[in-house]
Amino acid sequence: MGRVFTSNPLSLSVPDPAFESWLRDSGYLEVLDNSSSSSAAAPNTTASATSTTVTHGILHYLWTLVSLFTVNPFSKLTTDDFSAATPSWTREFFGFLDSYAFPSSPETLRLRVLENVKRYARNYASLFILFFACSLYQMPLALVGLLSSLGLWDFFKFSNERWKLDQHPVIQQILIRIAQCATVVILICLNVQKALFSAFAVSYAVMLLHATFRKLTPAKQTSRGRSSR
Repeated sequence: MGRVFTSNPLSLSVPDPAFESWLRDSGYLEVLDNSSSSSAAAPNTTASATSTTVTHGILHYLWTLVSLFTVNPFSKLTTDDFSAATPSWTREFFGFLDSYAFPSSPETLRLRVLENVKRYARNYASLFILFFACSLYQMPLALVGLLSSLGLWDFFKFSNERWKLDQHPVIQQILIRIAQCATVVILICLNVQKALFSAFAVSYAVMLLHATFRKLTPAKQTSRGRSSR
């Protein structure tokens, strides 16, 4: 990235890793995204008609997509990301047509995924709840199993308060183990884990696709827009 800038009269230069670290700390991650996209597209304009360039471009895109499997999208996720305000679904999460672009390199892909998962953590969690509700709607037995397990523990709480099982810890622990075993049997027999897994698989795929192709937006501009609202 530092190669784009010409030398100044004092012959001072900033190393690329230090410059990128400053951009991250300053909140200007979208500069990294845009500059890497433009630098990757520049050398392809001169020989775009040759078959070698086309083959190289296809292999480059494939390698970039394959590198997605090496990224842990939750590595930078913290509990504070879920306690923050939910970003706007229209202007921030979905954006516009020019808000999406193919990542120019595996580094850009990793940068987008890690940052977008942090920014839109609450949006992705809401999508998971929505997909899980749709799975339960399509699998009525799973819905019955989930409600039955919740009702079982609610009945256990009612019994614990009514008969004061706290005064009998041995009996309380036995009843807890029985309730746990009954919950596992209900969830497995009524395919609640199948609905949960399908909802997680769909929401995880949607999250990766959105975080990969969604270009980074200015974080400071977003915060100013929220404060103005």
